[in-house]
Amino acid sequence: MRLDDDMDPNRAVFDPELKAALAVVGGLFPPTVTPELIPFMRRSYASPARSDILAAHRIRIEDLHYPGHEGASIAASVISPEDSAQPLPALLIFHSGGMMFGDRFSGLDEPLQWVERYGMRLISVEYRLAPEHPDPVPFEDCYAALEWVGANARTLGIRTDRLAVVGASAGGGLAAGVALAARDRGGPHLCGQLLDYPMLDDRGLTASTYAFDGVGVWDRVSNETGWAALLGGRVGGEEVSAYAAPARAEDLSGLPPTFLSVGGAEIFRDETVAYAQALWEAGVETELHVWPGAFHACDIFAPHASISRAMIHARRDWVERTLAR
Repeated sequence: MRLDDDMDPNRAVFDPELKAALAVVGGLFPPTVTPELIPFMRRSYASPARSDILAAHRIRIEDLHYPGHEGASIAASVISPEDSAQPLPALLIFHSGGMMFGDRFSGLDEPLQWVERYGMRLISVEYRLAPEHPDPVPFEDCYAALEWVGANARTLGIRTDRLAVVGASAGGGLAAGVALAARDRGGPHLCGQLLDYPMLDDRGLTASTYAFDGVGVWDRVSNETGWAALLGGRVGGEEVSAYAAPARAEDLSGLPPTFLSVGGAEIFRDETVAYAQALWEAGVETELHVWPGAFHACDIFAPHASISRAMIHARRDWVERTLAR
């Protein structure tokens, strides 16, 4: 039996402004994503045309390839201010899409403004997607990108003392996994990790995971679809790596300063708060924001809402403090 909104103590109330926006969002991003919807999501969640991106921003884009997992050739784009040649701070960014859809230009509206505002570079990678490419392929493609950036920093025009990993949703989980691996494998130094409403835990045991079925953006069933595509029958089992599901990491010490942001009305709320708590306990400098009434990725789908604007401002402030100096 499902409880009504006003009876369920775990179900947060949507911000009124955002609740109105959900009616529009549903046509692009249904609340429940099942396996048969993956082809539709790959079409509807595709990024804008390259010409539109260039017309809206004073940037330049260089498309490159790097060796991903097991030597596969993986596309990446280095996005820079229109007129800049000197070494710049850089963000290695991994796109959202539940591990199953999206591309390297998905959800870049705000990061592209950082390029212009703060004079930094973005490196966005076309990691391979599940279910065609299950774990560890997406993670290893992303970690290989970090190694490639570190090895080619001079050629790419990147300051090695100002390099951070960034991701939202699935991309946030990938960024967290890459930061763990960089520590464990002696990889390039990271000055920070920015994790927006990250997808961290395949076990799905938190109260917030069960509070949103068929409502908002990215509900419990969608999450189960994404993890099953990535991990198959290993979901929830003992053989899942912390690089795939960073919430499983037993030791978070030695990680870079971390920014975490999550909605109060989405399934990732509790696992994000728990990850922040574990980071604090491990002595990692951590900034956590839980936005009341905010649904998953509301800053992307409803950027003009008041809560969304506050989310964007807090993230922008962290980027400026961490990299633009």
